[in-house]
Amino acid sequence: MLGRAAVAMWWNVAPEVRAEWEDWHTREHMPERLGIPGFLRGTRWVAESGEPSYFICYEVANLATITGGAYLEHLNNPTPWSRRMMPHHLNMVRSLCVLRSGWGGGLPRTLATVRFSPRPDAPPKLPQRKGLTGAHLLESQPMPGVQTAEQKIRGGDTTADWVLLVGGYDVESVKSVLESQPDGIAGLYRPAYSLTPNDKP
Repeated sequence: MLGRAAVAMWWNVAPEVRAEWEDWHTREHMPERLGIPGFLRGTRWVAESGEPSYFICYEVANLATITGGAYLEHLNNPTPWSRRMMPHHLNMVRSLCVLRSGWGGGLPRTLATVRFSPRPDAPPKLPQRKGLTGAHLLESQPMPGVQTAEQKIRGGDTTADWVLLVGGYDVESVKSVLESQPDGIAGLYRPAYSLTPNDKP
């Protein structure tokens, strides 16, 4: 993972608007976000199993990158196309996270996401096994007290507590991680699109 913090988000999009939504997210929304100082990489993932349909992760330099400044300015001044697309973010889960531990990097073939609340007597452990390329543990931080304009359009978001991300080149190895996490809300995703500031024209 690039940086020390991330915006981790899950949501559904109704089938009848997915074509336009993916066009907007690819051509306008992600380039806009990656133009913000401190945003290092954004990746859209599509569900292979589990819910919701999409997982979006913005990897950023630090927590300050996503708690104010230019990012907050964008959240409170969405473009006309964004205003049209925001109501289609269904069952939105959005967390501002800090990286607590991790290993590995790159974009894997398959990604497991697990949202959970750890038990004090069983701190989470990062899996390391053949077929995996990385594992990262994220802890959600408190949201700002005032809803942004984008949140108001969506009707409010929920948040995750802790997030475990495990990627790999071998699908079965990644699936085995999900089987060992019975207490979390899990999903299996494949990469659909990724962007860094260096990719922008």
